[in-house]
Amino acid sequence: MTNLNPIYNSEELLARAKKVIPNGVYGHQNVAMMNPGVPQFFQKAEGCRLWDVTGKEYIDYLCGYGTNMLGYNYPLVEEAVNQQRKDCDCMTGPSPKMVELAELLVNTVTHCDWAFFAKNGTDATTICVTTARAATRKKKVLAAKVAYHGADPWCTPIPAGVTPEDRAHMIYYKYNDIASFDKAVEQAGDDLAGVIVSAFKHDVFMDQEIPTREFAQHVRKVCDDTGAAMILDEVRAGFRVSLDVSWAKFVGVQPDLSAWCKAIANGHPISFVLGCEKFKTAASQIYSTGSYWFAASPMAAAITTIKEIQRLNLPVMLEKNGMMLRQGLDELAGKYGYELKQTGPAAIPMLLFNKDAIRKKGNFFCTEMLKNGVYFHPWHNMFLSAAHTEDVIVQTLQAADESFAAMQKAGV
Repeated sequence: MTNLNPIYNSEELLARAKKVIPNGVYGHQNVAMMNPGVPQFFQKAEGCRLWDVTGKEYIDYLCGYGTNMLGYNYPLVEEAVNQQRKDCDCMTGPSPKMVELAELLVNTVTHCDWAFFAKNGTDATTICVTTARAATRKKKVLAAKVAYHGADPWCTPIPAGVTPEDRAHMIYYKYNDIASFDKAVEQAGDDLAGVIVSAFKHDVFMDQEIPTREFAQHVRKVCDDTGAAMILDEVRAGFRVSLDVSWAKFVGVQPDLSAWCKAIANGHPISFVLGCEKFKTAASQIYSTGSYWFAASPMAAAITTIKEIQRLNLPVMLEKNGMMLRQGLDELAGKYGYELKQTGPAAIPMLLFNKDAIRKKGNFFCTEMLKNGVYFHPWHNMFLSAAHTEDVIVQTLQAADESFAAMQKAGV
């Protein structure tokens, strides 16, 4: 690994940031809840590697919290973006790239008959919920308990500034629990507008769950019987586990509406809602827009990214390398007398330690991994990219061997 020259003192930079930015860094990228010393600011990214402002290099398993799937600064994507910028980007109206991207999505995703573009995952999930209510003329929306669907008042995990009225028509069920789901449906009565489901259960601090076929098929049937919209939140999983919606692979079920963001343009800011013909009229009636939503360069990035994902059959590659990482970590943990709980899709790994309620083991291990040049997260699911090749996995496992040895020596 090659370290860069330091450009800032990290603690000094954070102190400066706290004077002019709430918390210094806000949202899920604030590492205040993690062990001291976790890097907060970075100066360079390439492939699957990051360099922090002190110049230290890391193999990055956060991938920009999922926004990078091909590798940072992927040449074909950056070339498409730069070429588009030479002609136009954010204008009075959209460029032809919007139509090209919509056509590509309709030809790629099975349930998709139309596409609606925005910027953030929160935009996309909120548009889905709004469209469901517009189509059905009903109010109640079902969501899984503690599931993350974005940062708007109807779904944010932080209650500050949120009123009961913001969630007056939300009803909650337990993921993968049919009895709990049916109780929520009964509570909604004849006012059920939609059901939003995560691609898989990816709540922080806990084991991940792939949807069961029985649960998914039951949700689909209830939506069919009641006319409610089935909304699939693909923001975290989109195109990482399947070239179609993730539930097509996991359980063979298609939604009515789906929300996408994260890696669909390999780090360039865009999100989209995909929908079936039944909900097209309602989507045309709602008002949802933004000054930068029709920018052309992120659409060029998305077109190139999706075509590269298809060309590489990337979900297969990510699953293969993800399983190599998972199996290697299990073997090393056993070698040093530890037991891991690795859950979720192999391409979106969650790593927790057994019997680690206060996360002492997980925090220690991830801190040691940072010392050894690998950025792991102790309680949030991670991500693989095309740049996480077999050679990189081998390097990661070498760092893990040293980190487990340090844990054992410290008696953690």
